[in-house]
Amino acid sequence: MSGRLLSRIPGSWILLACIGLLALNLRGPFVAVAPVVGPMQAELHFSPVVLGLLTSIPVLCFSLASPLASLAARKFGAEFAVSLTILGVLVGVLVRSAGGPALVVAGTVIIGLAITVGNIAVPLIIRRDFSPWRQGTAMGIYTAALNIGSFLTSVAMAPLAEWTGWRTALASVALLAVAAIVVWTLAVGPRTAFIASAAEDAGEAKLPPVAGTGWITFGLTAGFGGQAFSYYGVTAWLPSYLHDELGMSAAEAGAASSIFQILAIVGGLGVPFAAKYMSTTAVAVTLGVLWTAVPAGLLLMPQLWWLWSTCGGIAQGGGITIIFIAIIRLARNQAMAGKMSATVQGLGYCLAAVAPPLVGLVHDVSESWTPALLVILASVLTFFVSTTLSVRKVPRGR
Repeated sequence: MSGRLLSRIPGSWILLACIGLLALNLRGPFVAVAPVVGPMQAELHFSPVVLGLLTSIPVLCFSLASPLASLAARKFGAEFAVSLTILGVLVGVLVRSAGGPALVVAGTVIIGLAITVGNIAVPLIIRRDFSPWRQGTAMGIYTAALNIGSFLTSVAMAPLAEWTGWRTALASVALLAVAAIVVWTLAVGPRTAFIASAAEDAGEAKLPPVAGTGWITFGLTAGFGGQAFSYYGVTAWLPSYLHDELGMSAAEAGAASSIFQILAIVGGLGVPFAAKYMSTTAVAVTLGVLWTAVPAGLLLMPQLWWLWSTCGGIAQGGGITIIFIAIIRLARNQAMAGKMSATVQGLGYCLAAVAPPLVGLVHDVSESWTPALLVILASVLTFFVSTTLSVRKVPRGR
């Protein structure tokens, strides 16, 4: 990674800045829809099914398109894949805000497919371009930036829509994509950014696989699925729970649930630091305990919701970080890293897409939040057990 115009700045710093700026574009564009659903519905007359699709389509893309995204990242080069991601997000955001219902859905699909490529490409770049003792830090910065993008977009979108209209508000997300493609092109050079290169694993030494790789991949997939199911389930329904159980207004519940989102930054940055002094297994156990506190705490002592939201925020930011660290450290080459990442994310996000409707269905049928929280508890425990068992062979960071 060399930037001609930025040659006086260490290459790793430039790359970290690029990864952070890219990550701001990987969650914000589809999180942006929720705060402006009201005015969109009023103008476009969406059915409830279509409204649900606007938030579930990207997650379904993460699941269904992960194998193709992995192939693209490995065959055409990670730099080219990142450029596809940013340009795809830019096009999707503009298409989504430009017309009627068909364009809104089409733009959402484009955004989902583009982000899927980025989900696969970033871990490959981190594995390839950072030394083993810096990979965890880079992955933590990436995860933290994902959550910063989500949080900033969620906070800014509603007031911006009131001021400029929902179309302009949704289109404003494109500014981050423009900034990202400019910085990315300066960092890697136009030729590298926009011309496909050789396969990512070309010329890489073929190392023997880690013993039990198949079982490790299965365990990481189950762990990621439990993590993703829990995250999307809590994100979708925590405001409703706080409203129903504690009598919070919609505004108060939304503000309270933002704790769960913003504290993911602590988990994302804290896991690489903790992994320098603790075994990866100990880190996984700690995150599992914090995650378990969310449904268990809300069941037993809902008045301490702020504490459980804090625990869950740290756990969800750290959970995805430790799973990606495990993938890039256990994979023996770029091809294996791409395949593992595609498997883990593809199947894991499939479970994530099911979480909001399933948790909502359980609540509606039972007319109580207790069974719904027990469903989330089951998914949390799946993350806890599967991740802990799967990361035992991950070497400690230095």
